Amino acid sequence: MTKRNIPIAVPILGDEEWHSVKESIDSGWITQGPKVAEFENMFAKRHNVKRALAVTSCTTGLHLALAAYDIGPGDEVIVPAFTWCSTANVVVHLGAKPVFVDVDRKTNNIDPKLIKEKITDKTKAIMVVHLFGLCADMAEIRKVLPDHIKIIEDAACASGAEYLGDPAGGLGDIAAFSLHPRKSITTGEGGMVTTNDINIAEKLDQLRNHGSKISEEQRHKGPKPYILPDFSLIGFNYRMTDIQGAIGTVQLKKLDSFIDERNLWAEYYSESLRDIDWLSLPYTSTNYKHGWQSYVTYIDENKSPYPRNEIMEKLQKCGISTRPGTHAVHMLSAYKNLFNLHDDDFPAARDCNNFTMAIPLHNKMIKDDYDYVIAKLKDIDNGVL
Repeated sequence: MTKRNIPIAVPILGDEEWHSVKESIDSGWITQGPKVAEFENMFAKRHNVKRALAVTSCTTGLHLALAAYDIGPGDEVIVPAFTWCSTANVVVHLGAKPVFVDVDRKTNNIDPKLIKEKITDKTKAIMVVHLFGLCADMAEIRKVLPDHIKIIEDAACASGAEYLGDPAGGLGDIAAFSLHPRKSITTGEGGMVTTNDINIAEKLDQLRNHGSKISEEQRHKGPKPYILPDFSLIGFNYRMTDIQGAIGTVQLKKLDSFIDERNLWAEYYSESLRDIDWLSLPYTSTNYKHGWQSYVTYIDENKSPYPRNEIMEKLQKCGISTRPGTHAVHMLSAYKNLFNLHDDDFPAARDCNNFTMAIPLHNKMIKDDYDYVIAKLKDIDNGVL
């Protein structure tokens, strides 16, 4: 087969996005304004929540979520040990302590059975990550959580994903989504915060806009231009631009078709690769709608012909991009040093850190690309690569 160049992820942006952005530019309003409002309303409707608020990234969205509940020094927040560092970083930025819980190696998500032992009288929230687009087991998590502990969904990978028929974004108290180019839909950088609590939504809205109760659009278009807003909260500047909102309105209309296509190819991968006994394939369930941000496998080095990293290098030489699933936060030097953590403290997260491998899955791939990835993995299995 002819050597190919297959990236791990590629966003799909075209004429529709360009024309939507042009409308925004031509209007002269390019900061947060009508396009962002349209995007927010569409996102809220699609994810069946009362409010959606556009922000600069999922990270800032998570930061806002914790800040909205006044989480700070002396507080503890439960965080899965296998996740992108942002999930824990925002806890530290607010002066609180992340309390790590190991994950279920099968799902890559937080292990509900291990949560209860980490709850103390200082626990104020839990960060529930829907990793790679698979929702965490919310029913089992709720069974062990006292009612006062807030549930923050890190839904960075989970736009359009569902749990028992309910969309991600309304499964907890507040959720944050990513719109980074590696996600199913994108605005470049960007994020969205969702909630069904109208009062907390108003606080989130203030906090993302420096603490003001009045938006820039309201202020500039109002009848009294000499009035500056009052700032009743000490907030942040986490506002999305209308240029990004213009892209988002178009991308969101494509979300379901993107996920449906990815699901078909994920099934194709799983059917084609199931006979490779050293390669564990992503967990799926009929009770979930997977968002398929990534197709993340797990390599059993006791059976595989080569270590994971060598397999990744071989695929790279064939033009196939791969990545580790994500990292175990407790193994990062900053967290090891700050909280005196060790690699073996969370063994499932450690193993996911060392042995997961994401292979290409995105909406610019064609059948020949998938067949090429499958063929090269089988060549490795057969010892000819």
